[in-house]
Amino acid sequence: MKSNPIYLMLTMASLVGCNNAADQAKSVEKPLPVVTQQAQHITANNQISVSGNVEGNKTVRLGFMVGGKINYIAAAEGQLVKQGQLLSSLDPGNYSIAKEIADVQVAQVQDEYDRLKVMHDRRSLSESDFAKVGFGLQQARAQEKLHAKNLSDTKLFAPIGGVMLKKMAEVGEIVGVGTPLFVVSDIRTVKVNAYIPESELHNIKLGQEAKVLVSSLSETFTGKVTEVGSAADAASRAFTIKIALNNPKLLIRPGMIAEVTLASNQSKKALVLPTEAVLRDLDNQSYVFVADADRKIALKRKVSIGQLTDNQIEITSGITETDRVVTGGQHKLTDGTAISINQ
Repeated sequence: MKSNPIYLMLTMASLVGCNNAADQAKSVEKPLPVVTQQAQHITANNQISVSGNVEGNKTVRLGFMVGGKINYIAAAEGQLVKQGQLLSSLDPGNYSIAKEIADVQVAQVQDEYDRLKVMHDRRSLSESDFAKVGFGLQQARAQEKLHAKNLSDTKLFAPIGGVMLKKMAEVGEIVGVGTPLFVVSDIRTVKVNAYIPESELHNIKLGQEAKVLVSSLSETFTGKVTEVGSAADAASRAFTIKIALNNPKLLIRPGMIAEVTLASNQSKKALVLPTEAVLRDLDNQSYVFVADADRKIALKRKVSIGQLTDNQIEITSGITETDRVVTGGQHKLTDGTAISINQ
């Protein structure tokens, strides 16, 4: 039985038509469900935001009271040291010999003093001669104390507990008297040193609470203002403030950069959105998606942001309070995506 060519053509056309219909059905974009919310006006306190540097609560620079060759160093930079711990020492050889010589001199003068005292008690020695040997004994004992102290000073102990910030010497080096060799900082409590503009100084008070963001740790800490400078920096005309932070885990280290936020006494009205509604593109530009209820699509809208208050972020430009902003499902959207509004 021969195939009918006309029948085959109709069959193929029918199949092609079905496939095209299926493709068109697939090409119809399914609306994405989203949650929307209007921006709200709130009354919020102004905030003062400044950058600062972390420093230890107490920092000491240590060096030897005598000179000599270093033969021991206990810790490297960044390591913790305990109060009273031996940090470093010098070769004590020369100082030990000097101390032994002083001991011998004291013994020699003491022996002479004892013999002459017997004569003095018998009144066979003048007062002036006996006084001379007495002064000689005092001098010998003083020399002995000095050499004992020099010998003791060949060991350097940590006056505070903390972290070794700097180690500016190595074993085998010959160092002089008083040269700073080690820097130790107590970091159980740290201070953030920041500068406040002159125009904002009247809003800062001792004991005022401050929020401190340490970027390297991605963590925000709460501290209090402990110092407010009384004189402005000559160049910047800014005043120094210090914020104390508890650091029980010793995570915050001196030298870290911190962002300080302080509440101001002045209040203002702000248009705010939930923080999750605001996204950022590859150029670090902030934007939101605004729902077009008539066309049922989401439109990308660039915005400028202000301060953050209780998980709400201030929008300074880009939207109005009548716009409905997508606050749920926005991460799946692109400009012009079809949406279905759940709220």
